[in-house]
Amino acid sequence: MATTAKTPAKKPRKSRAAKKPRIEVVATSPESPTNADLLARREAAVPRGVASAAPIFADRAENTELWDVEGNRYIDFAGGIAVLNTGHRHPAVVAAAKAQEDRFTHTSFQVVPYETYVALAEKLNALAPGGHAKKSLLVTTGAEAVENAVKIARAATGRPGVIAFTGGYHGRTLLTLGMTGKISPYKKDVGPFPADVFRAPFPSARDGITVEDAITGLKNLFLTDAQPDRVAAIIIEPVLGEGGYTPVPFEMLRALRAICDEHGILLIADEIQAGFGRTGTMFAIEHSGVVPDLITVAKSMAGGYPIAGVIGRADIMDAMDPGGLGGTYGGNPVACAAALAAIEALETEGLLARSLELGAHFRTRFAEIGARTAPYRMWDIRGLGAMLAVEFVTDFDTAQPDPGLVKSVCAHALKRGLILLSCGMHGNALRIMVPLTASDEIIEEGLAIFEAALADAVAETAG
Repeated sequence: MATTAKTPAKKPRKSRAAKKPRIEVVATSPESPTNADLLARREAAVPRGVASAAPIFADRAENTELWDVEGNRYIDFAGGIAVLNTGHRHPAVVAAAKAQEDRFTHTSFQVVPYETYVALAEKLNALAPGGHAKKSLLVTTGAEAVENAVKIARAATGRPGVIAFTGGYHGRTLLTLGMTGKISPYKKDVGPFPADVFRAPFPSARDGITVEDAITGLKNLFLTDAQPDRVAAIIIEPVLGEGGYTPVPFEMLRALRAICDEHGILLIADEIQAGFGRTGTMFAIEHSGVVPDLITVAKSMAGGYPIAGVIGRADIMDAMDPGGLGGTYGGNPVACAAALAAIEALETEGLLARSLELGAHFRTRFAEIGARTAPYRMWDIRGLGAMLAVEFVTDFDTAQPDPGLVKSVCAHALKRGLILLSCGMHGNALRIMVPLTASDEIIEEGLAIFEAALADAVAETAG
Protein backbone atom coordinates (compact mmCIF):
# COMPACT_ATOMS: atom_id res chain seq x y z
CA MET A 1 0.00 0.00 0.00
CA ALA A 2 1.10 3.56 -0.54
CA THR A 3 2.74 5.34 2.38
CA THR A 4 1.41 8.68 3.53
CA ALA A 5 3.09 11.34 5.61
CA LYS A 6 2.66 11.12 9.36
CA THR A 7 3.05 13.54 12.25
CA PRO A 8 6.78 13.75 12.99
CA ALA A 9 7.82 11.68 15.97
CA LYS A 10 9.82 13.08 18.84
CA LYS A 11 13.40 13.48 17.71
CA PRO A 12 15.53 10.68 19.16
CA ARG A 13 17.92 11.61 21.92
CA LYS A 14 21.65 11.47 21.51
CA SER A 15 23.12 8.09 22.35
CA ARG A 16 25.71 7.86 25.10
CA ALA A 17 28.29 6.45 22.72
CA ALA A 18 27.69 9.33 20.32
CA LYS A 19 29.44 11.74 22.71
CA LYS A 20 32.82 10.28 21.76
CA PRO A 21 34.68 12.68 19.42
CA ARG A 22 35.00 11.66 15.80
CA ILE A 23 38.38 10.49 14.63
CA GLU A 24 40.40 12.82 12.46
CA VAL A 25 40.65 12.12 8.77
CA VAL A 26 44.29 11.43 7.92
CA ALA A 27 45.38 11.86 4.33
CA THR A 28 46.63 8.70 2.68
CA SER A 29 50.24 8.55 1.60
CA PRO A 30 51.24 8.42 -2.07
CA GLU A 31 52.21 4.77 -1.52
CA SER A 32 48.76 3.78 -0.21
CA PRO A 33 46.75 1.55 -2.56
CA THR A 34 43.68 3.02 -4.20
CA ASN A 35 40.27 1.39 -4.34
CA ALA A 36 40.91 0.63 -8.01
CA ASP A 37 44.23 -1.03 -7.17
CA LEU A 38 42.65 -3.23 -4.56
CA LEU A 39 39.67 -4.07 -6.76
CA ALA A 40 42.06 -5.35 -9.43
CA ARG A 41 43.91 -7.46 -6.85
CA ARG A 42 40.62 -8.71 -5.46
CA GLU A 43 39.41 -9.80 -8.89
CA ALA A 44 42.60 -11.79 -9.44
CA ALA A 45 42.70 -13.41 -5.99
CA VAL A 46 39.11 -13.83 -4.73
CA PRO A 47 36.35 -15.98 -6.32
CA ARG A 48 33.67 -13.96 -8.06
CA GLY A 49 31.06 -15.78 -5.97
CA VAL A 50 32.15 -13.65 -3.02
CA ALA A 51 30.29 -10.47 -3.87
CA SER A 52 30.85 -7.05 -2.30
CA ALA A 53 28.11 -4.44 -2.27
CA ALA A 54 30.48 -1.44 -2.33
CA PRO A 55 33.52 -1.04 -4.64
CA ILE A 56 35.55 0.57 -1.85
CA PHE A 57 38.03 -0.81 0.67
CA ALA A 58 37.82 0.02 4.38
CA ASP A 59 40.76 1.67 6.09
CA ARG A 60 39.28 2.59 9.47
CA ALA A 61 35.94 3.13 11.19
CA GLU A 62 34.47 4.68 14.31
CA ASN A 63 30.92 4.21 15.60
CA THR A 64 28.74 4.99 12.53
CA GLU A 65 31.47 6.37 10.24
CA LEU A 66 33.88 4.56 7.91
CA TRP A 67 36.81 5.81 5.84
CA ASP A 68 38.13 4.03 2.78
CA VAL A 69 41.78 3.67 1.74
CA GLU A 70 41.57 6.92 -0.23
CA GLY A 71 40.37 8.89 2.80
CA ASN A 72 36.73 9.19 1.72
CA ARG A 73 34.23 9.27 4.58
CA TYR A 74 31.00 7.25 4.65
CA ILE A 75 28.04 6.98 7.00
CA ASP A 76 27.33 3.31 7.63
CA PHE A 77 23.65 2.33 7.55
CA ALA A 78 24.59 -1.31 6.84
CA GLY A 79 26.47 -2.13 10.03
CA GLY A 80 28.37 -5.04 8.52
CA ILE A 81 24.98 -6.71 7.80
CA ALA A 82 23.46 -6.00 11.24
CA VAL A 83 26.61 -6.95 13.15
CA LEU A 84 27.38 -3.54 14.63
CA ASN A 85 24.43 -2.66 16.88
CA THR A 86 27.03 -1.23 19.30
CA GLY A 87 28.87 0.54 16.45
CA HIS A 88 32.31 0.21 14.93
CA ARG A 89 34.99 -0.24 17.58
CA HIS A 90 32.87 0.34 20.66
CA PRO A 91 35.48 1.32 23.30
CA ALA A 92 34.33 -1.22 25.90
CA VAL A 93 34.16 -4.04 23.36
CA VAL A 94 37.63 -3.31 21.98
CA ALA A 95 39.08 -2.97 25.49
CA ALA A 96 37.62 -6.32 26.57
CA ALA A 97 38.99 -8.06 23.48
CA LYS A 98 42.45 -6.53 23.94
CA ALA A 99 42.53 -7.52 27.62
CA GLN A 100 41.73 -11.11 26.67
CA GLU A 101 44.39 -11.07 23.92
CA ASP A 102 46.96 -10.12 26.55
CA ARG A 103 46.13 -13.36 28.42
CA PHE A 104 45.54 -15.95 25.66
CA THR A 105 43.78 -16.11 22.29
CA HIS A 106 42.99 -19.80 21.85
CA THR A 107 43.04 -23.14 23.62
CA SER A 108 39.93 -24.73 22.06
CA PHE A 109 37.21 -25.06 24.66
CA GLN A 110 37.10 -28.80 23.91
CA VAL A 111 40.73 -29.11 25.07
CA VAL A 112 41.21 -26.56 27.86
CA PRO A 113 38.05 -24.64 28.81
CA TYR A 114 37.99 -21.03 30.07
CA GLU A 115 35.72 -18.87 32.17
CA THR A 116 34.60 -16.40 29.50
CA TYR A 117 32.83 -19.18 27.56
CA VAL A 118 30.98 -20.22 30.70
CA ALA A 119 30.21 -16.60 31.66
CA LEU A 120 28.78 -15.85 28.22
CA ALA A 121 26.68 -19.02 28.29
CA GLU A 122 25.35 -17.99 31.69
CA LYS A 123 24.52 -14.53 30.39
CA LEU A 124 22.70 -15.86 27.32
CA ASN A 125 20.75 -18.33 29.44
CA ALA A 126 19.61 -15.48 31.69
CA LEU A 127 18.64 -13.22 28.77
CA ALA A 128 16.66 -15.75 26.71
CA PRO A 129 12.89 -15.72 27.23
CA GLY A 130 11.24 -18.37 29.40
CA GLY A 131 11.52 -19.38 33.03
CA HIS A 132 12.84 -22.87 32.34
CA ALA A 133 16.45 -23.97 32.83
CA LYS A 134 18.62 -23.21 29.78
CA LYS A 135 22.04 -24.05 28.39
CA SER A 136 24.04 -22.47 25.55
CA LEU A 137 26.44 -23.77 22.93
CA LEU A 138 28.93 -21.33 21.40
CA VAL A 139 30.16 -21.67 17.81
CA THR A 140 31.59 -19.31 15.20
CA THR A 141 29.06 -18.50 12.46
CA GLY A 142 25.32 -18.14 12.08
CA ALA A 143 25.05 -21.06 9.67
CA GLU A 144 26.97 -23.20 12.13
CA ALA A 145 24.51 -22.21 14.86
CA VAL A 146 21.54 -23.21 12.70
CA GLU A 147 23.11 -26.54 11.75
CA ASN A 148 23.76 -27.32 15.41
CA ALA A 149 20.23 -26.34 16.37
CA VAL A 150 18.92 -28.87 13.84
CA LYS A 151 21.33 -31.54 15.13
CA ILE A 152 20.20 -30.91 18.69
CA ALA A 153 16.52 -30.96 17.72
CA ARG A 154 16.92 -34.24 15.85
CA ALA A 155 18.81 -35.83 18.73
CA ALA A 156 16.25 -34.62 21.29
CA THR A 157 13.18 -35.76 19.36
CA GLY A 158 14.51 -38.75 17.43
CA ARG A 159 12.90 -37.25 14.32
CA PRO A 160 14.51 -36.09 11.04
CA GLY A 161 12.18 -33.45 9.59
CA VAL A 162 12.65 -29.67 9.59
CA ILE A 163 10.11 -27.13 8.37
CA ALA A 164 11.15 -23.65 7.25
CA PHE A 165 9.29 -20.85 5.49
CA THR A 166 9.21 -19.07 2.15
CA GLY A 167 11.62 -16.14 2.18
CA GLY A 168 13.54 -17.34 5.22
CA TYR A 169 17.32 -17.13 5.24
CA HIS A 170 19.31 -19.51 7.45
CA GLY A 171 22.80 -19.71 5.93
CA ARG A 172 24.96 -20.83 2.99
CA THR A 173 26.03 -24.34 4.01
CA LEU A 174 24.21 -27.16 2.25
CA LEU A 175 21.87 -27.96 5.14
CA THR A 176 21.08 -24.31 5.84
CA LEU A 177 20.64 -23.64 2.12
CA GLY A 178 18.05 -26.41 2.13
CA MET A 179 16.15 -24.37 4.71
CA THR A 180 16.77 -21.00 3.02
CA GLY A 181 13.79 -19.96 0.93
CA LYS A 182 15.43 -18.01 -1.87
CA ILE A 183 17.21 -19.46 -4.90
CA SER A 184 19.23 -16.61 -6.39
CA PRO A 185 22.01 -16.08 -5.59
CA TYR A 186 22.31 -18.52 -2.68
CA LYS A 187 20.95 -21.88 -3.91
CA LYS A 188 21.54 -21.47 -7.63
CA ASP A 189 23.41 -24.42 -9.17
CA VAL A 190 24.58 -26.01 -5.89
CA GLY A 191 21.90 -28.66 -5.17
CA PRO A 192 20.79 -31.27 -4.40
CA PHE A 193 20.01 -30.30 -0.85
CA PRO A 194 19.45 -32.53 2.19
CA ALA A 195 16.23 -34.50 2.48
CA ASP A 196 13.54 -34.06 5.14
CA VAL A 197 13.57 -30.27 4.81
CA PHE A 198 10.14 -28.86 4.01
CA ARG A 199 8.83 -25.39 3.22
CA ALA A 200 5.64 -23.74 4.45
CA PRO A 201 4.12 -20.46 3.19
CA PHE A 202 4.92 -17.17 4.89
CA PRO A 203 2.17 -14.55 5.34
CA SER A 204 2.44 -11.96 2.56
CA ALA A 205 0.21 -8.97 1.92
CA ARG A 206 1.72 -8.66 -1.57
CA ASP A 207 0.74 -12.22 -2.46
CA GLY A 208 -2.55 -12.16 -0.59
CA ILE A 209 -1.42 -14.79 1.94
CA THR A 210 -2.96 -14.19 5.36
CA VAL A 211 -1.86 -15.74 8.64
CA GLU A 212 -4.82 -18.09 8.36
CA ASP A 213 -3.70 -19.07 4.84
CA ALA A 214 -0.15 -19.69 6.06
CA ILE A 215 -1.29 -21.89 8.94
CA THR A 216 -3.60 -23.78 6.60
CA GLY A 217 -0.64 -24.30 4.27
CA LEU A 218 1.42 -25.70 7.13
CA LYS A 219 -1.38 -28.07 8.12
CA ASN A 220 -1.73 -29.17 4.51
CA LEU A 221 2.03 -29.84 4.49
CA PHE A 222 1.42 -32.25 7.37
CA LEU A 223 -1.08 -34.07 5.15
CA THR A 224 1.00 -34.18 1.98
CA ASP A 225 4.74 -34.26 2.68
CA ALA A 226 5.80 -33.72 6.29
CA GLN A 227 4.42 -36.37 8.62
CA PRO A 228 4.11 -34.39 11.86
CA ASP A 229 5.39 -37.14 14.16
CA ARG A 230 8.55 -37.24 12.05
CA VAL A 231 9.18 -33.48 12.22
CA ALA A 232 11.87 -32.46 14.73
CA ALA A 233 11.61 -28.69 14.42
CA ILE A 234 9.97 -25.69 12.84
CA ILE A 235 12.46 -22.83 12.29
CA ILE A 236 11.48 -19.23 11.64
CA GLU A 237 13.05 -15.78 11.73
CA PRO A 238 10.82 -13.54 13.92
CA VAL A 239 11.68 -10.83 11.40
CA LEU A 240 12.76 -11.99 7.96
CA GLY A 241 16.28 -10.78 7.23
CA GLU A 242 17.34 -11.32 3.65
CA GLY A 243 13.69 -12.06 2.90
CA GLY A 244 12.70 -8.41 3.25
CA TYR A 245 12.69 -7.31 6.91
CA THR A 246 9.11 -8.48 7.30
CA PRO A 247 8.02 -9.19 10.89
CA VAL A 248 6.18 -12.43 11.52
CA PRO A 249 2.69 -11.50 12.72
CA PHE A 250 2.46 -12.26 16.43
CA GLU A 251 -0.63 -14.42 15.93
CA MET A 252 1.40 -16.53 13.51
CA LEU A 253 4.11 -17.13 16.11
CA ARG A 254 1.51 -18.02 18.72
CA ALA A 255 -0.16 -20.44 16.31
CA LEU A 256 3.19 -22.08 15.56
CA ARG A 257 3.86 -22.48 19.29
CA ALA A 258 0.49 -24.23 19.71
CA ILE A 259 1.08 -26.49 16.71
CA CYS A 260 4.54 -27.45 17.96
CA ASP A 261 3.12 -28.26 21.40
CA GLU A 262 0.36 -30.35 19.85
CA HIS A 263 2.74 -32.49 17.78
CA GLY A 264 5.84 -32.58 20.00
CA ILE A 265 7.80 -30.42 17.54
CA LEU A 266 10.49 -28.00 18.71
CA LEU A 267 10.21 -24.32 17.77
CA ILE A 268 13.50 -22.67 16.74
CA ALA A 269 13.70 -18.87 16.61
CA ASP A 270 16.45 -17.80 14.21
CA GLU A 271 17.54 -14.53 15.83
CA ILE A 272 20.85 -14.26 14.02
CA GLN A 273 19.99 -10.94 12.37
CA ALA A 274 17.17 -9.72 14.61
CA GLY A 275 18.76 -10.37 17.99
CA PHE A 276 20.66 -8.20 20.48
CA GLY A 277 18.63 -5.04 20.40
CA ARG A 278 17.95 -4.63 16.71
CA THR A 279 14.18 -4.62 17.25
CA GLY A 280 14.13 -2.90 20.65
CA THR A 281 14.22 -6.09 22.71
CA MET A 282 17.15 -8.42 23.26
CA PHE A 283 15.41 -11.01 21.06
CA ALA A 284 12.77 -10.13 18.47
CA ILE A 285 10.45 -12.98 19.47
CA GLU A 286 9.95 -11.31 22.85
CA HIS A 287 7.56 -8.85 21.18
CA SER A 288 5.09 -11.73 20.66
CA GLY A 289 5.34 -13.25 24.12
CA VAL A 290 6.14 -16.63 22.54
CA VAL A 291 8.86 -18.73 24.16
CA PRO A 292 10.81 -20.88 21.66
CA ASP A 293 12.60 -24.11 22.54
CA LEU A 294 15.84 -23.10 20.82
CA ILE A 295 17.27 -19.74 19.72
CA THR A 296 20.10 -19.28 17.23
CA VAL A 297 22.23 -16.16 17.69
CA ALA A 298 25.25 -14.46 16.05
CA LYS A 299 25.90 -11.10 14.33
CA SER A 300 25.58 -8.26 16.90
CA MET A 301 26.26 -10.49 19.89
CA ALA A 302 29.94 -9.47 19.99
CA GLY A 303 30.07 -6.05 18.31
CA GLY A 304 32.03 -7.21 15.26
CA TYR A 305 33.90 -10.25 16.58
CA PRO A 306 32.96 -13.63 15.07
CA ILE A 307 30.86 -15.72 17.43
CA ALA A 308 27.48 -17.46 17.30
CA GLY A 309 25.48 -19.81 19.44
CA VAL A 310 22.43 -21.88 20.27
CA ILE A 311 20.43 -21.17 23.43
CA GLY A 312 17.84 -23.71 24.49
CA ARG A 313 15.96 -25.67 27.08
CA ALA A 314 18.51 -27.49 29.20
CA ASP A 315 16.97 -30.93 28.68
CA ILE A 316 16.97 -30.44 24.91
CA MET A 317 20.50 -29.04 24.80
CA ASP A 318 21.74 -32.07 26.76
CA ALA A 319 20.32 -34.54 24.22
CA MET A 320 23.65 -35.14 22.45
CA ASP A 321 26.47 -37.24 23.90
CA PRO A 322 29.80 -35.64 24.91
CA GLY A 323 31.80 -34.82 21.78
CA GLY A 324 28.71 -34.47 19.60
CA LEU A 325 28.82 -30.67 19.81
CA GLY A 326 31.67 -28.22 19.46
CA GLY A 327 34.24 -26.98 16.99
CA THR A 328 37.89 -25.99 17.06
CA TYR A 329 37.23 -22.26 17.17
CA GLY A 330 33.77 -22.36 18.76
CA GLY A 331 33.40 -19.78 21.52
CA ASN A 332 36.78 -18.19 20.89
CA PRO A 333 37.96 -16.52 24.12
CA VAL A 334 38.55 -13.10 22.51
CA ALA A 335 35.08 -13.15 20.93
CA CYS A 336 33.53 -14.29 24.23
CA ALA A 337 35.10 -11.33 26.04
CA ALA A 338 33.88 -8.97 23.33
CA ALA A 339 30.38 -10.43 23.50
CA LEU A 340 30.14 -9.94 27.25
CA ALA A 341 31.16 -6.29 26.80
CA ALA A 342 28.78 -5.72 23.87
CA ILE A 343 25.82 -7.16 25.78
CA GLU A 344 26.69 -4.99 28.78
CA ALA A 345 26.75 -1.93 26.51
CA LEU A 346 23.31 -2.81 25.13
CA GLU A 347 21.96 -3.04 28.67
CA THR A 348 23.71 -0.12 30.38
CA GLU A 349 23.69 2.46 27.57
CA GLY A 350 19.95 2.26 26.97
CA LEU A 351 20.37 0.88 23.46
CA LEU A 352 17.18 -1.21 23.51
CA ALA A 353 15.15 1.94 24.11
CA ARG A 354 17.32 3.74 21.57
CA SER A 355 16.34 1.14 18.97
CA LEU A 356 12.66 1.90 19.50
CA GLU A 357 13.31 5.66 19.29
CA LEU A 358 15.32 5.28 16.10
CA GLY A 359 12.66 3.04 14.59
CA ALA A 360 9.93 5.61 15.22
CA HIS A 361 12.10 8.40 13.87
CA PHE A 362 13.04 6.51 10.69
CA ARG A 363 9.40 5.60 10.04
CA THR A 364 8.34 9.22 10.28
CA ARG A 365 11.17 10.52 8.14
CA PHE A 366 10.65 7.85 5.47
CA ALA A 367 6.95 8.70 5.36
CA GLU A 368 7.78 12.39 4.94
CA ILE A 369 10.25 11.63 2.15
CA GLY A 370 7.78 9.31 0.43
CA ALA A 371 5.00 11.90 0.60
CA ARG A 372 7.09 14.75 -0.81
CA THR A 373 7.36 13.37 -4.30
CA ALA A 374 4.88 10.84 -5.71
CA PRO A 375 7.34 9.26 -8.19
CA TYR A 376 9.37 7.88 -5.29
CA ARG A 377 6.88 4.97 -5.16
CA MET A 378 7.58 4.04 -1.53
CA TRP A 379 5.07 1.19 -1.20
CA ASP A 380 5.75 0.00 2.34
CA ILE A 381 7.67 0.90 5.50
CA ARG A 382 7.91 -2.07 7.84
CA GLY A 383 9.85 -3.69 10.64
CA LEU A 384 10.28 -3.76 14.40
CA GLY A 385 12.29 -1.15 16.28
CA ALA A 386 15.31 -0.08 14.26
CA MET A 387 15.11 -3.20 12.06
CA LEU A 388 13.34 -1.41 9.21
CA ALA A 389 12.92 -1.72 5.47
CA VAL A 390 11.49 0.57 2.80
CA GLU A 391 10.05 -1.19 -0.24
CA PHE A 392 9.79 0.40 -3.68
CA VAL A 393 7.48 -0.45 -6.57
CA THR A 394 7.07 0.71 -10.16
CA ASP A 395 3.57 2.00 -9.42
CA PHE A 396 1.08 1.90 -6.58
CA ASP A 397 -1.69 0.21 -8.60
CA THR A 398 0.15 -3.01 -9.45
CA ALA A 399 2.78 -2.88 -6.67
CA GLN A 400 5.27 -4.34 -9.15
CA PRO A 401 8.68 -4.64 -7.42
CA ASP A 402 11.30 -2.14 -8.58
CA PRO A 403 14.75 -3.61 -7.85
CA GLY A 404 16.34 -1.36 -10.48
CA LEU A 405 15.40 1.76 -8.54
CA VAL A 406 16.76 0.30 -5.30
CA LYS A 407 20.03 -0.65 -6.93
CA SER A 408 20.34 2.87 -8.30
CA VAL A 409 19.57 4.40 -4.87
CA CYS A 410 22.34 2.33 -3.28
CA ALA A 411 24.82 3.40 -5.96
CA HIS A 412 23.96 7.11 -5.71
CA ALA A 413 23.99 6.96 -1.92
CA LEU A 414 27.50 5.50 -1.95
CA LYS A 415 28.69 8.28 -4.24
CA ARG A 416 27.33 10.78 -1.74
CA GLY A 417 28.83 8.99 1.27
CA LEU A 418 26.15 6.63 2.60
CA ILE A 419 26.38 2.83 2.71
CA LEU A 420 23.02 1.08 2.14
CA LEU A 421 22.01 -2.52 1.44
CA SER A 422 18.97 -3.98 -0.28
CA CYS A 423 16.97 -7.06 0.67
CA GLY A 424 13.78 -8.93 -0.21
CA MET A 425 12.76 -11.72 -2.54
CA HIS A 426 12.85 -9.25 -5.44
CA GLY A 427 15.66 -7.04 -4.17
CA ASN A 428 13.35 -4.02 -4.08
CA ALA A 429 13.66 -3.06 -0.42
CA LEU A 430 16.29 -1.02 1.40
CA ARG A 431 17.07 -2.23 4.92
CA ILE A 432 18.29 -0.09 7.79
CA MET A 433 20.99 -1.61 10.02
CA VAL A 434 22.52 1.57 11.41
CA PRO A 435 24.38 1.19 14.73
CA LEU A 436 22.14 1.94 17.69
CA THR A 437 24.94 4.19 18.99
CA ALA A 438 24.57 6.60 16.06
CA SER A 439 24.16 10.25 17.01
CA ASP A 440 21.14 12.29 15.97
CA GLU A 441 23.36 14.40 13.71
CA ILE A 442 24.70 11.36 11.86
CA ILE A 443 21.20 9.93 11.43
CA GLU A 444 19.93 13.18 9.93
CA GLU A 445 22.96 13.51 7.68
CA GLY A 446 22.40 9.97 6.44
CA LEU A 447 18.70 10.56 5.82
CA ALA A 448 19.47 13.71 3.86
CA ILE A 449 21.87 11.73 1.68
CA PHE A 450 19.24 9.02 1.25
CA GLU A 451 16.66 11.53 0.03
CA ALA A 452 19.12 13.10 -2.39
CA ALA A 453 20.18 9.68 -3.68
CA LEU A 454 16.54 8.72 -4.13
CA ALA A 455 15.96 11.85 -6.19
CA ASP A 456 19.04 11.03 -8.28
CA ALA A 457 17.81 7.47 -8.84
CA VAL A 458 14.28 8.55 -9.78
CA ALA A 459 15.68 11.05 -12.29
CA GLU A 460 18.00 8.39 -13.69
CA THR A 461 15.28 5.78 -14.11
CA ALA A 462 12.88 8.35 -15.55
CA GLY A 463 15.49 9.29 -18.12
